[in-house]
Amino acid sequence: MKKKIAVIVGTRPEAIKMAPVIHRLQASSVFDCIVVATAQHRQMLDQVLRIFGIVPDHDLDIMQPDQTLAGLTARLLAGLDRVFRDVQPDAVLVQGDTTSVMAASLAAAYLNIPVGHVEAGLRTGDMRNPFPEELNRVMTARMARWHFAPTTTARDHLLREGVPPSAVEVTGNTVIDALLQARRHPDKPVAASAPGRRTILVTTHRRENFGEPLQQVCTALLRLLDSHPDVDIVFPVHPNPNVVQVVQARLAGHPRIRLCAPLEYLDFVAAMENAHLILSDSGGVQEEAPALARPVLVLREETERPEAVQAGVVELVGTDADRIVARARRLLDDPQAYRAMAQGSSPYGDGHAAARIERVLLQAFAPTDAADASLPIPALAA
Repeated sequence: MKKKIAVIVGTRPEAIKMAPVIHRLQASSVFDCIVVATAQHRQMLDQVLRIFGIVPDHDLDIMQPDQTLAGLTARLLAGLDRVFRDVQPDAVLVQGDTTSVMAASLAAAYLNIPVGHVEAGLRTGDMRNPFPEELNRVMTARMARWHFAPTTTARDHLLREGVPPSAVEVTGNTVIDALLQARRHPDKPVAASAPGRRTILVTTHRRENFGEPLQQVCTALLRLLDSHPDVDIVFPVHPNPNVVQVVQARLAGHPRIRLCAPLEYLDFVAAMENAHLILSDSGGVQEEAPALARPVLVLREETERPEAVQAGVVELVGTDADRIVARARRLLDDPQAYRAMAQGSSPYGDGHAAARIERVLLQAFAPTDAADASLPIPALAA
């Protein structure tokens, strides 16, 4: 009888990063993959599931307007408890650091169901930044049985927190698996700037950047356009009212700023490929853009993804307008500085992360199959 693995997806980034894992499990003769959508973010989640051809087996449709973290958590716990009692999975897989991740881990722990945490071990060391993501991933680590760390840095965080070495596997990040799949997708469009033009791609959505920080970002963008007449900005605006209201008030109507709804994943990959420079507070962008040889200025004061900063392909600039302008101008005006960041290498994986995750689960549930399986998994470089 196949082992039931419940895979939880609630947001667009979770769906992107879990899609390669879901595909591996669905193709397995050992596992029965049960996809549970919490729909913490409804529309953006559905876009990604459609692109990757994934149909949820259970959909909690949990999202509500202006939802509070407490209300969201309560609905998630109740809904996931019902699903887990009905399905009785042998294991639950979660990804990242959303409230869906923390609630699914807790619901599984209450029922003594083992949890595997994909993208485990990311840390800033500050429970309030990012909030609630740092809290969610630290809590999830206390409940997980398998910790799928994307890098050796993430592994080391877990070991310092007392996680047994045997429970940690360095897999690389599944976002690189998904990115490689997306680049080969027959429906991926090709974006191109007009001759003689350069595009800056901008995204922001984090709670800590609501209010004055986002105002500062908008000020920086306007100053960059004033000083660089060959530059255009593409800004997919997150639907959160705290983002929409500020961005529309400050930037709408500018002839060289394209404000649009969040792009579907294939369109966003094309937009990253076309961008000369990316400004973002997104964790996924910090992982994806280096693999596409696109420099990223991170609109945060700290990051749980230091590897790209250490590699020189990502830079933390925060949200101070003067600093953003200074660092962006350097990349726009100094070809040598630009080439130093646009290396085309990523410290986050080689496209085989999902296969490594499957191998760990095979070793846990079907060791004979794991030993015999011919999984094309090279050793991950440290």
